[in-house]
Amino acid sequence: MQSLRNVILKGIPAAGMPPFALSDADVDSLVALLKSLNAPAADATVSGDRAAGKEFFFGEGQCASCHMVYGAGEPIGPDLSNVARELTVDQIRQALLQPSAQITPGYALITVRMRDGSMLRGFARNRTRFDIQLQDLNGAFHPVSLDRVAAVEEEKQSLMPTVKATPRELQDLIAYLSSLSGAVSGNSVSSRGTSEGGIDFSRILNPKPGDWLTYNGNLSGNRYSELTRINAANVNKLALRWSFSIPLWSQFLPDTPYYHENMRYFGLETVPVVADGILYATGPGQVFALDARTGNLIWQYSRPRTSGIVSDASLGTNRGVALLGDKLFVATDNAHLIALHRVTGRLLWDVVMPDEPQHYGATGAPLIVKDMVIAGVSGGDWGIRGFIAAYKASNGERVWRRWTVPAKGEPGFETWQGSAFTFGGGATWLTGSYDRETDTIFWATGNPYPDSDDRERGGDNLFTNCLLALDPASGQLKWHYQFTPHDVHDWDANTPIVLVNTRFRGQDRKLLLHADRNGFFYVFDRTDGHLLLARSFVNRMTWASGIDERGRPAVLPDNDVTCPDTATNWNGTAYSPVTRLYYVMAVEKCVVKLKPGSWKNERPAVGAERKYLRALDIETGKIVWEIPEVGPTDGKRAAGVLGTAGGILFYGDASGEFLAVDERDGKTLWRVPLNTTMKTSPMTYEVDGEQFVTLAAGSNLMTFALPR
Repeated sequence: MQSLRNVILKGIPAAGMPPFALSDADVDSLVALLKSLNAPAADATVSGDRAAGKEFFFGEGQCASCHMVYGAGEPIGPDLSNVARELTVDQIRQALLQPSAQITPGYALITVRMRDGSMLRGFARNRTRFDIQLQDLNGAFHPVSLDRVAAVEEEKQSLMPTVKATPRELQDLIAYLSSLSGAVSGNSVSSRGTSEGGIDFSRILNPKPGDWLTYNGNLSGNRYSELTRINAANVNKLALRWSFSIPLWSQFLPDTPYYHENMRYFGLETVPVVADGILYATGPGQVFALDARTGNLIWQYSRPRTSGIVSDASLGTNRGVALLGDKLFVATDNAHLIALHRVTGRLLWDVVMPDEPQHYGATGAPLIVKDMVIAGVSGGDWGIRGFIAAYKASNGERVWRRWTVPAKGEPGFETWQGSAFTFGGGATWLTGSYDRETDTIFWATGNPYPDSDDRERGGDNLFTNCLLALDPASGQLKWHYQFTPHDVHDWDANTPIVLVNTRFRGQDRKLLLHADRNGFFYVFDRTDGHLLLARSFVNRMTWASGIDERGRPAVLPDNDVTCPDTATNWNGTAYSPVTRLYYVMAVEKCVVKLKPGSWKNERPAVGAERKYLRALDIETGKIVWEIPEVGPTDGKRAAGVLGTAGGILFYGDASGEFLAVDERDGKTLWRVPLNTTMKTSPMTYEVDGEQFVTLAAGSNLMTFALPR
């Protein structure tokens, strides 16, 4: 306000604007007028009947046949849910009466005539000299290479006709549009569900080989693709096809010890999903829709960092989205679950997962089960009561919640002796798996809190460090297994849960495979939780001699040195039905025992530390082959594994190399030095008959393909 007053009173001589000698009252009036002319409609006082305007929008005016508001309507033209923050009242009026005078960027109407005689008409959501990301008039995307195009016809007129309304109807409509300032928390929506362009649950259950529709590519959690176009015979020709940079939050992070200790390891942890040629990926507070062939941006959603949160959520860590119908689902740093529209990228609903303030955050990709979104929370190292919750995909209404730390009177509470149960930990930040054959959700839980100080938490501390088998309809517990009772080593069980059907010791079984941070590899019959195998997959094991007949670790006397430190981490694993081997990143490292109350990062390493890619025989747990890595070997640099039916394993190693090796013997077939931190797992997909492999490396998505 004051700067505008100064311009009026002093002028801008260099630009030829003279000063104006006006009274204080006249200056105040002029400033108010100028501000009103440029203020967004949401800040203006607009006459008219908003309710009548809404009725006209969705009724006689037929505006909803092209536009969406809070999820209702059709995603053909721009989403108008936040139009009152984006336009002034005069701009809204002009858009209604002269729609072709100012066309919204990304909504220029074109007709594309292909060389094969076909034709596409729609909006050029993005374009380069070589490609167009076209959205047709049904809301579906068509990434188009100009190599296939005979002609592009630019249409000067907007698709939207001039609004036909009486003066009263027009004013009521403007009043309604001027009230649209964005979706609010808990906003209930009514959208198209799984109509054209939507992804229904049956497609997620039965993904085509070229799809990658979930965090792990399929609901079983097994990161093994059936694609074979890239294989052991030609992978040595693989080359970078495109990259896309995602901004990180480092310059905005607080000056805290946690930041300084962990920011040097910070890099993207997203695993993209791909549907119908569009790739969806996340960064700190961001979601991107990209052309999966070229990496060209179609839309971007962002929200500001939340202050006052801790743990990895404060670094902006986010591992990806879930997809169902016309929506994308994302967990935010402050433990909200939000839904975005796939076509527009606009917010449809926003719900807060915790009911009370604790050190909650959220970093994991949600899981789709039927018509629900399943999500967990982070913050177990700082004090939370962990939970998993299911929400209706349509509107975010919570269906059920399963606590990982029981309250008084609930089963398992007797395993907590002391006061620590109030903030007992048990975070659930890694995406679980779903088994349609037994209709069961499997989810892992984190360590208890305080993690190294157990003076106020005697007992086993259920249901921390557990595998939970849940009924998806109710969240009720079918069975559970605790990997590390009364954990004091930060061995949370948030590592992959892989479901496979195969022969095991001469019998066809439904198996669950899990390599735990405590150093043991487990094989379960997932129908009832019966433990079939538990064997160490690290060479040095000092805390337990094995797993006894009750399924409990046979704990060894404490000698102040614990091996392993963290035997593996959350990054992806894979099982090959061809080799019948399970592939996992393993870390050989020991640590000195912590004193009660000390912070886990202060413990010094003992002896050599080494990381390996290991192939395990699932029937015996024995190491069949391994690849030692050279370079930084701390768990924070652990990248995961992708297996493919082309006979290849892809992974990033500690020295910054991205590699492909033979799944049979680990022989290196291809490598490229990316020279950056790789913390997540590769994924693969197919578009127009071409296979791609994508990995988040540092702050970039790197996508590789064979030469054309």
